[in-house]
Amino acid sequence: MAVIGVLALQGDVREHVRALEESGATAKPVRRLAEIESVDGLVIPGGESTTLWKLATAFDLLDPLRKIIADGMPAFGSCAGLIMLADRLRDGVAGQQTFGGIDMTARRNAFGRQVDSFERDVQVDGAPFHAVFIRAPWVERAGAEVTVLGEDNGRIIAVRQGPLLATAFHPELTPDRRIHELFVKMVKGTS
Repeated sequence: MAVIGVLALQGDVREHVRALEESGATAKPVRRLAEIESVDGLVIPGGESTTLWKLATAFDLLDPLRKIIADGMPAFGSCAGLIMLADRLRDGVAGQQTFGGIDMTARRNAFGRQVDSFERDVQVDGAPFHAVFIRAPWVERAGAEVTVLGEDNGRIIAVRQGPLLATAFHPELTPDRRIHELFVKMVKGTS
């Protein structure tokens, strides 16, 4: 059974652990390098991207996570996690850095502020998905190796590049487990 870690620095950790377990994986919160190195895949949860960056820096995880992701560990980022997997960032705070890995440009808070959060049905990988957007980013530009899995009104909201998956919304906050199931298959090497 795949063991997937959920980066437990900040954000929707419990919700992702539950969603992964319901999708056929063993899941556990991870925050130390040794814990991260012991799992088969990593989820970077939604939360606040500048806080994730600062905490990753404070815990000396920024560069090790960049290397782990670059070396091929499957990773899935939702909302702020999408931002953290982006190679390029728009509207970040001064000096803000990401883990990178996906050849995309992400725009922070693209859909607006917290009060502009919303839910709506979108198309993801050709099927309807009820998505929860909380102060969500979007992908402004995706490179040639990036597969766009979902769009909302012309804005890219779900992507995959090799072993990396990212959504601008929070699938962990819905009962629909298809995105987590896809990631578990990616970790197992069956998708």
